[in-house]
Amino acid sequence: MNEILKILETDCRLSPEEIAAMTGRTPKEVKELIADLEEKGIIRRYKAVIDWEKTGDERIFALIDVKVSPERGVGFDAIAEQIYRYPEVHTVYLVSGLHDLRVVVEGKSMKEVAFFVAEKLATVDRVQSTSTHFLLKRYKEDGVFFDIPESDKRLAIVP
Repeated sequence: MNEILKILETDCRLSPEEIAAMTGRTPKEVKELIADLEEKGIIRRYKAVIDWEKTGDERIFALIDVKVSPERGVGFDAIAEQIYRYPEVHTVYLVSGLHDLRVVVEGKSMKEVAFFVAEKLATVDRVQSTSTHFLLKRYKEDGVFFDIPESDKRLAIVP
C-alpha cells in the first residue's frame, strides 16, 4: 500500500497498468487498492503543482504566523477551523515555537493579503497576534523544483 501511495504522490497521472508494472501487482489489484484508499479518505485528492508565474496569472502568497489562546475543551481545533473556512486560506498547520498556527494565504496583491490579515484574521476571537511573511520566490514545492537553469545543449567547439 505505501509503495503505491508514494508512486501516486510523485505522479498521480500514472495508470493502474503502469503502477502495476512498477509494483509487481495486477492492474485489477491496483485499481481496487486505490478505490479502497480513496473510500477510506487516505487519498484525499489528486493535485497538480502549477507554476502560476509562467501563466502570467499574478498571485501573492503569504505565510502568516498566528498566536492564539486555545479554547477550553477543544484546544486549537475550533479556532483552526474558523480560520481554514476563509476562501483565501490555502493551508493551516498547528506548529511548535513562538506561534501556534501557520496559515498560508493567497491573494491577487499584497494589499489584498494585508486586508485579509487586518480585517478578517486578526479580528477572529482568540487571535492574539499575527506575523506576515510574503513569499518572494519558490525554489521547490511538493518535491518539484522551480527555475532550474537549463544546461547548455550546444556542442562544444574545440580548435
